[in-house]
Amino acid sequence: MNNNLTVPDQGPWPVGQFGQLPDVPFRPGNRNYLSTNILDFPTLMRIIQHWRWLVLGAVAAGLALAVLKTLLTTPVYRSWVTLEANPPMVAVTDEQSREQQATLNSFDFVATQVGLLGSRAVAERTAEDLNLANNPEFVPQDADAASRLRMATGRVAGGLQVIAPEVGELIKFSYDSTSPEFSASVANGIADSFINTALQRRYEASAYARNFLERQIGKTRSDLETSERSMVAYAQKEGIITTGGTSADGKQSGSDTNSLQGESLIALNQALAAATARRVAAEGAYRESQGVGQTADVTAATQALRQQQAALEAEYQQKRTFMKPDHPDMLSLRSQIDELGRQVGHESAQTSAGRNNSLLAEYRGALAAEQMLQGRVSGLKGQVLNLRGRSIQYTILQRDVDTNRSLYDALLQRYKEIGVAGGIGVAPVSIVDRATAPRLPYEPNLFANLLFGLVGGLVLGLGGAIGLEFWSDTIKTREDVRKKLTLACLGVVPKTPSKANFVEELENPRSLVAEAYSALVAALRFSSDKGTPKIIFVTSTRPGEGKSSSALALAENFARRHKKVLLVDSDMRKPAFKAANEHIGLSKLLTTDEPASKHILLTQYENLSLLPSGPVPPNPADLLSTPRMGNILKEVAPDYDLVIIDGPPTLGLADPPLLAAIAGSVAFVVEAGKTRTRSAIEALNRLELTGTHILGVLLTKSADRNTAYGYGYGYGYGYGYGYGYGTVTDNRTEILMIPRGADDDGDE
Repeated sequence: MNNNLTVPDQGPWPVGQFGQLPDVPFRPGNRNYLSTNILDFPTLMRIIQHWRWLVLGAVAAGLALAVLKTLLTTPVYRSWVTLEANPPMVAVTDEQSREQQATLNSFDFVATQVGLLGSRAVAERTAEDLNLANNPEFVPQDADAASRLRMATGRVAGGLQVIAPEVGELIKFSYDSTSPEFSASVANGIADSFINTALQRRYEASAYARNFLERQIGKTRSDLETSERSMVAYAQKEGIITTGGTSADGKQSGSDTNSLQGESLIALNQALAAATARRVAAEGAYRESQGVGQTADVTAATQALRQQQAALEAEYQQKRTFMKPDHPDMLSLRSQIDELGRQVGHESAQTSAGRNNSLLAEYRGALAAEQMLQGRVSGLKGQVLNLRGRSIQYTILQRDVDTNRSLYDALLQRYKEIGVAGGIGVAPVSIVDRATAPRLPYEPNLFANLLFGLVGGLVLGLGGAIGLEFWSDTIKTREDVRKKLTLACLGVVPKTPSKANFVEELENPRSLVAEAYSALVAALRFSSDKGTPKIIFVTSTRPGEGKSSSALALAENFARRHKKVLLVDSDMRKPAFKAANEHIGLSKLLTTDEPASKHILLTQYENLSLLPSGPVPPNPADLLSTPRMGNILKEVAPDYDLVIIDGPPTLGLADPPLLAAIAGSVAFVVEAGKTRTRSAIEALNRLELTGTHILGVLLTKSADRNTAYGYGYGYGYGYGYGYGYGTVTDNRTEILMIPRGADDDGDE
């Protein structure tokens, strides 16, 4: 036997009919099993249709479990509370105003409050405030107080559900319980405990600050007292007396003016300045009186005389117009005027002399006072300079006193502000909606459970169906043939009833089986460019797929169409057809040179002859690998229109590739729902290695009505109608199917 079976690169083997095996290199098949496992929508629909009872069962089980869970689950009630972060509040102190502004500007404040709401401290305070540790319906009472409180805290925290807001500042949380009233009570207790915990935390923080400030105030007070004692002791030692003057900022000044000497010097300087001003004024008045003949005082003293003189002078001038100067009246007036002039001169002289003496005396007194004050000022300057040198250390001590006093006043003011702010206690959140007892339970939700059961059952059913489909991975429909095997589906033969005989079904023209094989015959006419091939080799992947039944059905259908058909049983290991004479057949022809006509038998079907397999030889593959098989086909070809070879299954045997190479055309039989894709692909690859032409796939024993909907159209499902070919004569042999076991060729 030649195992080097290949196809030449230039195309199919040239020995397509009646040829012998060529000696060409080996080339593997071109089908890939992994590429066939593609789940598309038509495939999914086909899987659902095939496994519909599994899917429906899974859905029904899911719904039943959902109802059962709903009935067995204890009702749980959920109560909701709404809180507002950053509630509106009135800032009583400047410190609270600053804290409020800082809180409003914090982006993480709401998230912080959400985290604090779910903290263990809030749950523990709620358990304490509601006395849940002593509630026998909430926690067992057989443990100690600490353990009961710990269990109550855990149950409060476990039933709490907090929802952080995505936008805004409203925080919602809920509490679950089997009692609606208890659920609302605990939810409201959590809200109150959360606010009280925040207030307590704020008070504790202010108490810590107050304690710290108290310690600092005590230390600063001690430093202030020490610095004041040092300053007073130094002042007593040096004899420094300050007058308690203050600077512009309200602090006690340490300059020279705060001492007695400084104040005296200032007073003397002021008196000296005044004396100098008086002396300058007196000197100016005196010098002015020396330089001017008549002053205002002189003019005032002689004013009356001058007025009389002026009046007489006016009268004299008036009378002069009509009197001569030597007239007695004129002479009398002139003498009076002259006398008044002498009197005016005398009065002026006396007045000027008295005023000069007075101004001189005043000037001399002012000069003496100025000189005396200058002497005293000079003496006080020396004392002040001496005091300044001794006051340097005093100023340093004074500065320490001022610094300590400022620190003390600031700490004391801060202590008072913190005390007020801590006593007010503004909560960071406020309650918007309190919890009320719910009327309906939150769990179980019948609709949600049914929906979950439906979806879960559907998913499990689909998953199980898809898993079983790909685990079994069998060829079931025409679509599987086209997608998984990449071949044309020549036809689909439905599965016959269990009590029906295949030969009887085949002879009934109205049966589904007969219609299916009639369609197969029509499809073979278009399987090649030359119509129906001269030789058709029928094989399958494994035994029991209906290969021999299909070969007989094809032969009978072609014979009924007035074609001379030869049916060759080439399965020399387990023959499918039984002949009356067991000493004739293919195995005998392969080992002898006898003519083929001696081994061909007529059958009960007109135009159909049978070449049985003959006795079972020990080496069928060796017999088929010789040129004898090709010669036999050449010998019988002129006498028949069609030769159909019923061959053995492909996997595990060397016979099918040899026969396929000789025949040139193969009709591949696949049992629907039984043949695995991997096995079919391996079998097809083995056949294609020989260069034979795969005409297509015949799908047998199909239980899918959708793939065989046309069969029986107009005929119903009646049986029992025969063809009426007549009876068997002496020169004909009746074709009988050999009964097979489960592992052999399973003909119906």
